Amino acid sequence: MERIVGISEAADVLGVSISTLRRWEAAGKLVAEHTPGGHRRYDLAKLRPELFRAAEAASRKTIAYARVSSHDQKDDLERQKQVLERYCARQGWMFEVVADFGSGMNYHKKGLKKLLGGILADEVGRLVIAHKDRLLRIGAELVFAICEAKKVEVVILNQGEDTTFEEDLAKDVLEIITVFSARLYGSRSHKNQKLLDDLKRAVEESPQ
Repeated sequence: MERIVGISEAADVLGVSISTLRRWEAAGKLVAEHTPGGHRRYDLAKLRPELFRAAEAASRKTIAYARVSSHDQKDDLERQKQVLERYCARQGWMFEVVADFGSGMNYHKKGLKKLLGGILADEVGRLVIAHKDRLLRIGAELVFAICEAKKVEVVILNQGEDTTFEEDLAKDVLEIITVFSARLYGSRSHKNQKLLDDLKRAVEESPQ
């Protein structure tokens, strides 16, 4: 669809007569541009913006994002990707799978940075994830707010608890304690190492 059109095309799109458009312009309800020859030109993106938003959304990518905490969960990552691929295929969407290994507390993962870059560049129109925590453990709501601002649809396949919740949460807690205890005591201090050893022992001995 052409964006800049003459008066007859604009009238057809709006479903009104040419005389109505002229009357609206005289009343200041809309503004037409005029060519050097005096012909009216109308910007349909201003008159019917929803038509162009739909076209823009259709041209943007669907990203299916998968994540596990560590490389020893590679099989879990493959199953997660397969679930996302089957879902997107059933919807008839053209999609790309982006996968990450890394903690849900880590904001510097390669795949996550690629996803956020695409959203901010208006290249992504839809985000599909298996669970909210597959995106980030803390901060997912911020990403969802960015998606809303950028008119990116977010599809979460499972709203219930993630089957790997306890295992991943334990690893994320260890990461938080590691970072903050290193800042507090120093990364090589005996006190810091004892705290980490005690915490790891408690996590390993706790029932899953």
